[in-house]
Amino acid sequence: MAETKEKQTYQAVIGLEFHVHLATKTKMFCGCRVAYGDSPNTHTCPVCLGHPGALPVLNEKAIELGAMAGIALNCEVASHAVFARKNYFYPDLPKGYQISQFDEPICVGGHIDVPTSDGTVRVGITRLHLEEDAAKNVHVGESGRMHGSTGSLVDFNRGGTPLMEIVTEPDIPTPEAARATANQLKSILQAIGVSEADMEKGQLRCDANVSIRNPDGSFGVKTELKNMNSFRFVEKGIAAELSRQQEIIEDGGRIEQATMHYDPATDEVYSLRSKEEAHDYRYFPEPDLLPLELSTEWIEEKKARLPELPAEMKSRFVESYDLSEYDAGVLTADRDLASFYEEVAKSADAKQSANWISGDLRALLNEEGIEISDSKVEPKDMAELISLIENETVSRSAAKAVLAKVFETGDSPSVVVEKEGLAQTGSGELDGVIEGVIADNPDEAERVRDGDKKVVGFLVGQVMKATRGNADGGRARELLMEKLGS
Repeated sequence: MAETKEKQTYQAVIGLEFHVHLATKTKMFCGCRVAYGDSPNTHTCPVCLGHPGALPVLNEKAIELGAMAGIALNCEVASHAVFARKNYFYPDLPKGYQISQFDEPICVGGHIDVPTSDGTVRVGITRLHLEEDAAKNVHVGESGRMHGSTGSLVDFNRGGTPLMEIVTEPDIPTPEAARATANQLKSILQAIGVSEADMEKGQLRCDANVSIRNPDGSFGVKTELKNMNSFRFVEKGIAAELSRQQEIIEDGGRIEQATMHYDPATDEVYSLRSKEEAHDYRYFPEPDLLPLELSTEWIEEKKARLPELPAEMKSRFVESYDLSEYDAGVLTADRDLASFYEEVAKSADAKQSANWISGDLRALLNEEGIEISDSKVEPKDMAELISLIENETVSRSAAKAVLAKVFETGDSPSVVVEKEGLAQTGSGELDGVIEGVIADNPDEAERVRDGDKKVVGFLVGQVMKATRGNADGGRARELLMEKLGS
């Protein structure tokens, strides 16, 4: 009898690295404006272009935002931090080095608690350091072809933008937890105002270090996944890379240390370059910048300025508004959505407000791919709609149509109800409609009288059809049962 091979259980080891643009008006070491979408090379100067003799001047606001991010991530803010030169040559780095932080970063040793479907995962933060961003390589035309030649151009507008790098410990157990960690970190950074963290603008970039733990418990060989432009692709890319590594191990192969790229079109990963040897960046302290000396009083003042964090807001929503953990989590994941909800809940039932905002309104936002701040639905509109339902002016099914129309036009719910004729059918009129439905469907009515409750749904459907959905389905059912003596 053939021997059955026991199925091996593999444990994923995942760590994330985030590069985040800080919400400053000017660049890290010069006065050039930070802007997105402007014409190439219109926000540059001798400092950010690396001209000989140009000296950097530290952006105080960037230091403040970096420290606040560290505090929000439960890090220790260093009283002494040093900027260093990271030396390498690349077209997007005009000086031939990047001003960054190495062995003495501004923040170390934090953590965030990440809710996942398997429970809360505590993800350690190894370090948070500050640096300048590189410029942006622009690969021109299809297959890099422009004016009959191939090549790349460089836009130096981004060069020198204040950048914060956040490195997690390899504490993340699954691809789903990696996506949840990224979302949690993004919501924290947006909540405290240190970054807009808009991935489409390149304000937040995420790389992943992925490996499978060896049978003896030691770490396996890791690969680095780069260039993932959404958190959904972070999750899918990590899953694809883990699958690739597992297949290699099961076939008796060896994982090569490499930089990988995930292709969403094929759901596959492929190697960009080998990383068998670490780069020698020849770090040394930046001679043109003094070390940072941050006093205890300065750090405490930044702590005092922190707004309510998402986890704290979620707990408050559960307690103050009697919401479920899930609803509170959905609402507080987006600071603007949370503010919208609180405004609605001032004049409408808190639970109904949560249901409509986290359900129907959020579905409309996702369908259009817009944020609540861009929606035509105002908090007063949402409160008015809930009031119309409670006053039985509109049925719940009709209210969905009303909300969709308000979302489309910006008209108030009352105006939409009047224009579209969506007012709920009154009791007297509903009585007549039900009698008409019973008369038109005698066989089904008789079956209900004989105790067949399955047919009631059909009759209610006929009532809703006759009233164009403007009747209360629950009330229609009650009246039907009364009239049929069942």
